[in-house]
Amino acid sequence: MFDPKTTHIPYTEYTDQHYLDVKKDNGLVFDDTYPYVDNSKTFRRKRWWFNVFFHTMLKPITYVKIGLKIKGRNNLKKYKDVISNGVVSVCNHIHLFDYLAIKAAISPNNPDVLVWAPNIRGEYGTQMRLLGGIPIPEKDMAATVAYIDSVQNYINNGGWLHIYSEGSMWEYYAPIRPFKKGAAYFACLCNKPIIPMAFSYRKPGWLRGKIFKQPAKLTLNIGEPIYPNNNLPKHEKETDLTIRSHEAVCRLAGIDPKDNIYPPLFAKNKRIDYYS
Repeated sequence: MFDPKTTHIPYTEYTDQHYLDVKKDNGLVFDDTYPYVDNSKTFRRKRWWFNVFFHTMLKPITYVKIGLKIKGRNNLKKYKDVISNGVVSVCNHIHLFDYLAIKAAISPNNPDVLVWAPNIRGEYGTQMRLLGGIPIPEKDMAATVAYIDSVQNYINNGGWLHIYSEGSMWEYYAPIRPFKKGAAYFACLCNKPIIPMAFSYRKPGWLRGKIFKQPAKLTLNIGEPIYPNNNLPKHEKETDLTIRSHEAVCRLAGIDPKDNIYPPLFAKNKRIDYYS
């Protein structure tokens, strides 16, 4: 497995923290009246046109920009009937373009993705929303209930929900960071499987590495569905599914789960400077 071992990125103290600054706040309020899954005709029309733009412009740019390769795409066909009934997916979050790569790889499926609320209020919030971004409300119980109801209905109606269980993006980071339980929560709530995916790295050629200073090319590996164990109590079921999905992502990334430097479950884990 190739590891870019980048040292210039300011990875944060805790494994779920963000290090990129959001420079804009458009003032959006994510309360219990906000349309977390917007099914209005106006929004669906805008999203349709943005998808046209994505497939004609952004998708080819993404392939070239990150040197994207896809493995395991046959699993999308093999489990087509399962996917059509609604699924949750997880993946390591390692590049600004990685959601575009996932969206390109699983097409014609059109996923939605849970997004840190400040990003939807930020300078690219409109684009993120049209790509399927669903903001996660903060410190508002009524809003959280409305958000959960919207997401649950979306999945139960055949939607594909993508969640970055590590909690934040760390570019070109090789170890799989601990997972929060959000993906397992929704999978168990809706009794749907989790599809694990993982980005692994390939050594860049001379042009990418020396001229464009790109640390690695990316391969997206798509796994098989992982189902909740309905013989377990609710809390244990979510924990079990989180652990199994974390282990699956490790394997897809080319890492033996026993050799991964982080535990599977997030518990305010601090960064491990494994480079040294």
